[in-house]
Amino acid sequence: MPETALTPAVRTEIDRLERADIMVGIPSFKNATTIGYVVRAAQAGLVQYFPDLRPVVVNSDAGSPDGTQRVVVETEPPDYVERILLVRPTNRLARVSLTYPEVDGVGGKGAALRTIFEIAAALEVQALVVVDSDLRSIGPEWIELLAGPILKGGYDFVAPLYARHKHDGTITNNVTYPLTRALYGLRIRQPIGGDFGVSGDLVRHYLTLDDWTPDISKFGIDIWMTTHAMAGGFAVCQARLGAKVHDPKDPGADLGPMFRQVVSTLLRMTVANHDRWAKIRGSHDVPAYGFERVVDPPPLEINVMRLLSEFQAGSLTLEPTWREMLAPKTVAAILDLAGLAGETAESARSRLEMDLPGAERPSTQAMAGAAAGYTFPDELWARVLYDLVRTSRDQPDRVDAFVAALVPIYFGRVASAVIENRDLTTDRAEESVERQAREFERLKPYLVGHWDAEPAKPAEPAEAPLAAGPTSG
Repeated sequence: MPETALTPAVRTEIDRLERADIMVGIPSFKNATTIGYVVRAAQAGLVQYFPDLRPVVVNSDAGSPDGTQRVVVETEPPDYVERILLVRPTNRLARVSLTYPEVDGVGGKGAALRTIFEIAAALEVQALVVVDSDLRSIGPEWIELLAGPILKGGYDFVAPLYARHKHDGTITNNVTYPLTRALYGLRIRQPIGGDFGVSGDLVRHYLTLDDWTPDISKFGIDIWMTTHAMAGGFAVCQARLGAKVHDPKDPGADLGPMFRQVVSTLLRMTVANHDRWAKIRGSHDVPAYGFERVVDPPPLEINVMRLLSEFQAGSLTLEPTWREMLAPKTVAAILDLAGLAGETAESARSRLEMDLPGAERPSTQAMAGAAAGYTFPDELWARVLYDLVRTSRDQPDRVDAFVAALVPIYFGRVASAVIENRDLTTDRAEESVERQAREFERLKPYLVGHWDAEPAKPAEPAEAPLAAGPTSG
């Protein structure tokens, strides 16, 4: 990890606090409308569940112009929390809000967390809880659920286990969950969930690592944390947090940069950790902490027509790159499927124009129904990602370009999942996510064999004939 860049003001704050037992870290950027609630929930959880520990809440902000840090500082003081909970803690709860320093000129969630890691290590905390600043569903019990397994059960890494809408978490459902499960044999359902518990030992381990990249300074941080916890042999578990209600995003409109940062980080780490995953076959459950909750996550609208059109459009401009990064059979199947995606989108639009009056925007359900019949097979998607792992090893300098070229294919895969699950409940839709994960495990020998095979040599130019003869029609 890069050398510390803590400012003198932060060091002064650390000296003032001296030590802490438990810490809640909240990275933020322009979250003034939501962070107050997150801070209140964190304060209440620390007071209610850990009254005998020395607690601190640290907000690591990117210099938000909307007053995010002011909201943190002015959020109800701990004595208010004590009155509503009827609990008198042994130690005063401390709060810190700071502007984090960039890492090598790059800011983002990962850079914010690096500062949080350094503060946690300096304060010698036993448990660090990290929560997103845009949460609308966090409650005081989240602090206990994420820190309890560390303080009571000896775990080092606590991943979140959410109840999410069937169309939410598309990067998780289609990339990070099936791939990390097949690689490392651990069924961590939300490896980039955003809300984690980390032991003091694991925090210190993170600070010794030297594989930090600009993507990790951004949204690559979550998969970096999870992968190092798994590959490093740390004790991992999950915490049942219930529904995750946050700022939802349509994958076709909002998730492009996040996708590239997460997947590029995942690919580079997969290449670097080959010795850790090559011999692993199958997978097993990871312990889950907390009471199972029956919740109904809020719905999420996705523009299926846009996803299908982007897939088809990508095939027109990115075919040469796809041929560089994917096996010949994989490319052939992808090009055929992209053509089908374009035809399906055109046909579905015509059908929707007849069924919907005026300029009424069709719902996700209506678009998925109109596009019924389009399917992106699980096996093909697994081969796409496995091909890309091998290519990332052979052409490390082009990983970013390859992942950018993967985005339209990913859109095609997401569209297929939305269409398939259109009439299913969220619980039933989970079965298709599990089916896909099992396919990644089944095809892992393809990845291993692909990895061990010699790189393909460029084709030799054909020798010119000695003499030109007559040609046949």
